[in-house]
Parts: sequence; C-alpha cells; structure tokens
Amino acid sequence: MKKLIIPALAVLALLSGCASDKKEVQQAETPFVWGGANLYFLMTDRFNNGDESNDITLNRTKETGELRGFEGGDIKGIIQKIDEGYFDDLGINAIWFTPVVEQIHDATDEGTGNTYAFHGYWAKDWTALDPNFGTQKDLAELVEKAHEHDIRIVLDGVINHTGPVTDMDAVYPNDWVRTGPQCQYNNYENTTTCTLVKNLPDVRTENNEEVALPEMLVNKWKAEGRYKQEVKELDAFFDRTGYPRAPKYYIIKWLTDYVRDYGVDAYRADTVKHLGEDVWADFSKECVIAFADWKKNNPEKVLDDNEFFTVGEVYNYGISTGQYFDFGDKKVNYYDNGFNALINFQMKWDAAQKSKEEIFNQYSQTLYNDFGGNTIVNYMTSHDDGAPFDKQRVKTYEAGTILLLTPGISQVYYGDETARSLDIQGTEGDATLRSFMNWEDTTKPETKELLAHWQKLGKFRKNHPSVGAGVHTMLSESPYVFKRTYAKGDYSDAVVVGLDLPKGVKTVTVGDVFADGTAVRDAYSGKTTKVENGKVQFDTAFDILLIEEK
Repeated sequence: MKKLIIPALAVLALLSGCASDKKEVQQAETPFVWGGANLYFLMTDRFNNGDESNDITLNRTKETGELRGFEGGDIKGIIQKIDEGYFDDLGINAIWFTPVVEQIHDATDEGTGNTYAFHGYWAKDWTALDPNFGTQKDLAELVEKAHEHDIRIVLDGVINHTGPVTDMDAVYPNDWVRTGPQCQYNNYENTTTCTLVKNLPDVRTENNEEVALPEMLVNKWKAEGRYKQEVKELDAFFDRTGYPRAPKYYIIKWLTDYVRDYGVDAYRADTVKHLGEDVWADFSKECVIAFADWKKNNPEKVLDDNEFFTVGEVYNYGISTGQYFDFGDKKVNYYDNGFNALINFQMKWDAAQKSKEEIFNQYSQTLYNDFGGNTIVNYMTSHDDGAPFDKQRVKTYEAGTILLLTPGISQVYYGDETARSLDIQGTEGDATLRSFMNWEDTTKPETKELLAHWQKLGKFRKNHPSVGAGVHTMLSESPYVFKRTYAKGDYSDAVVVGLDLPKGVKTVTVGDVFADGTAVRDAYSGKTTKVENGKVQFDTAFDILLIEEK
C-alpha cells in the first residue's frame, strides 16, 4: 500500500501553538482513557451520505433484497458529522466504522435477494479502499479531523475470510483459502479450521507454509500500476519480521499499513474465535509497531502516549467468564494474545434481568480485581445481534442510562440515540438492524428529547474517566446514589450519580467525594449548589443527578 501524504490540518496548529484559520477544537484537559471510552459504532454505508458521486460504482446496479444494497453512506459522510460537532455533542471520543477495504464487486443471491458487500466484511483486496466508501485522501482526512476533535479512530479488521465467490470475483487459490468443512462450533478445531457459512472462503490462518501472491491480485495491481510498489513493501515486511509468506501474514501486513500510514488508533477484530489465538498475538504486535512508527514519523500529530488498542469480537463471550473463552475442549485467554478489550455479549441480558446496582457492582469488581487493566466493550444494540436489549425501541432512555453508566467501554450503535428502527418491514436476517440513519427524525420533539438524554450522559462519561474506568461504590440504596473514583499518576477524578430519584427537590449524600463547602454541578440539568454536611440538594425536573465538581 503506497502511503498517501496530505498536509496536517488544524491538529498541527493546536499542538504547536500556532494560529490556524480553521475552526479549532480545544483538546480536553481530561486524559483519554480507553477503559472509559464512549465508542460510537456505525455502518459506513448506512450513516451519512457525504458524496453522492460514489453512490454507484463498479457497475453495482442489480436489484437487491430489502436493505441489501449500497445506500450511499461513505467516509465523507462521517467527516461531515465530525465537522458539524455531532459526535462532540454526544460525548463520543472514539468512532468504530465497518470495513472500508475494497469489497467483492458483484452481488450474491443466497435466498434473500441479491446482496452487495455494503457491510464491508467481504474483502476482495485488503490493500485498496472500496470506491463506494471513498478514497485514501478521504480516510486520511477522516483520521485528522477526528483527532482534531480528540476522537480516536477504530478500524474494523477481517482476517478470517475473503468475500464470497461470484461471477465477477474469483476465489483466492486453494493454498490461501478453504471452502469447507462448515463450522460445527462444539470444539476448538471445528470452530477455527472451518468455514463460517457456505460460499465464504475461509483463510487458512493455521498454515505457516509459504504461498505466492494470488494471480488475481497480481493482475489487478499490474493493471492499476502499483504491482512493483506492493511487492517492494511485502519484501521489506517479510525481511523485517522473518515471518513466513503465509496467508495470515500477508493480511496482517496489509491491515497494519492503515495504522502506519494514517495513524488510526485501534482495531476491532472480526470473528476472533475462528482463528488461532497466535494470529491475534502477531497482529497486535505488528499494530503496536506500526503505531509507534506513525508516531515517530508524525510527532506533531501525536495525541498522547496511549499505545495501539485492540478490541476482539469473540462471539458469545461474556464478562462472567473472566478473561477466558471456553470452546468445550479448550479455554483461551485472548487478553494474553494481543487484546486490550473484548466485546461483552452478556450486557444486554444483564440489563434486562438485573438491577442497575447489580450490574454496576459486578462489572466494577470484576474489571478492577480480575482483568489486570484490560476491559470490555458493552453494547445494547449491534449490527448482527438479532436479539438486542430493546428491539422495539420502547426503553430508549433506560438503555442509554444503563449503557453509558456501566463500567467498561460503552458502544453506542448508530441510531441508539435517535431510536432508529430495528424492525424494518420486508427485511430478512441482519438487514433489519442496518437501516439508514434516521436523520429525518432529529427535528421531532420526542427525538430531540431522547437525543439530549444520550448527549448529557455521553458528555458526562467523556469528561470523567471515573465513570467507565473507575471503581464503583454505592453510597445509598434508597435513594439510589453511587460514586465512581479513578486515579492514575498525577490525575484523579471522582463523581457522584443518583438514579431513579424524585423529580423536583431531592437531597442525596456525596459521601467523601466532595468536602463541605465545595461547589458542585449537576451535569444533567446544569444547576449548581454547594455541599453541606456531606449532602447536596437540587431542585430539577429530572430523576437523575450527574454530580461533578464545578
């Protein structure tokens, strides 16, 4: 992948102290802590259309099943919402979007009507961006714009499989992929050395034998005039690392190029349990090296001293099992194999069955005592979870409150904050979860009110690492009040939160968090008061208090 170099944007001016004609966004004094991040997950094609000229590319004109074709969302659309301050207003400090590498060109028909690779998980060429999503220049601008707003970028990486075989898309050679047997999921081997679904060629990631570049890529790169450059970079990678030229290492090289070239901050790794854990250990190692290289080459753009961050999707993993995933015949600790966080599939069930205190206390105790600095990513809704916490969108306020106040990283799925429908007539399977963002609803009073709820909680979380990364302690059962405390190095943070309180006048304890006489603010209503006798009194129209030092 040939590195694209564009001029630094306002980040350079901010970090060097120079003036800039661009609108500057003040970097927060609050340190960015991955363990308390507020992560926004969006489907690139379904979020916002910033460039209508790329809505149809590569002759993708077949009629498709409902919500199974490209709908126009792109990288420029994400940039547009960053510029507008949409993510700032939501308190978002990390954005994860679905893969933007070049997808298969044709559509498949698996009984649901024609389906194009709008979701990004059917790679054809990991070294190029798909024209429906945007260009290298767009991606570079996205990362820089996000960093201006103190937002980290999380790419979505797929190593497990290529895209399906179609009339227009040749299969990778047999020494690269397998097309059977299909996974059975009842032991380690038949979860890792198998194909997820029919006609989804599975990369032979367990193999270390050297393989040649696929002829399809060679011919493609030659036609595009970049074959020599790609081969030169591959030679340098294998010379530096000493890895065999096995399929997994080619793909690791191609994915880590996006870190080294653009300075992205993290990867979400797809279908983690379907590859050997050694693959992820090597992937993480190379990501860390690539990120360090980018920082060395771009010192004026470095945001902080955080290392590269990796999130793993181990399907059905839950926090209750600790750091291990059980295959039945083998347990694997993915945290010991390159991951800083795993997606917590348990969260939605806990939210439906347990009290807030049970969730908050369990998650805090487990993360603080058992995870050694690692963390989890909690979600209520996702792109491939057909049983979300609130599919009918009748508990949207509760979903936001629980998600954004639970210890760990919070993953807001696009439209959670605006009650985007998750039940679209005429769809089949996951498509119903993947409608276009409901921007048209944001002018409605009820949507504005809901959005304000998510914004207040989100900004509180962003401004206070203690909310997601701190220690939880209940101060009062009735009324329900708790504190969160966080300390690292010279930095410390503490807040008090009250939930399910009476509307109007309410008095709550603040324990030892704020001394008597301290001026405090309720971040939910904006009102202020002072601590007296270890308590505060607020008169607000809401049943929630987010108390911070003024």
